[in-house]
Amino acid sequence: MAKKIEVPTTKSALMVALAAAADIKKAQAVAVYEKLIELAYEGARQNEKGWVIPGLGKLLIKKQAARMVRNPQTGEEKKKPACKVAKFRLAKAAKDALVPPKAAKK
Repeated sequence: MAKKIEVPTTKSALMVALAAAADIKKAQAVAVYEKLIELAYEGARQNEKGWVIPGLGKLLIKKQAARMVRNPQTGEEKKKPACKVAKFRLAKAAKDALVPPKAAKK
């Protein structure tokens, strides 16, 4: 039976796990993590095609056109102006690791 890996569920636990895996201090792991996040945000803002973390996915900003929306409680319709929204698309490798692809039908 394969050994079950303990998966960190909090930022603090993640930093401890990263520090242990890379054999560095927790403060260094925090600095690397925060720099990665900063690069992702800035990359998504500056690059029209988004910012890619190979094997995980792509962070991008999409323009959303103006449209009519409805308040579900009152049924009132109103116009929502155009805006920008943040999106994250999983990489194919991440999808395949989480949910294996179905076998082809014959």
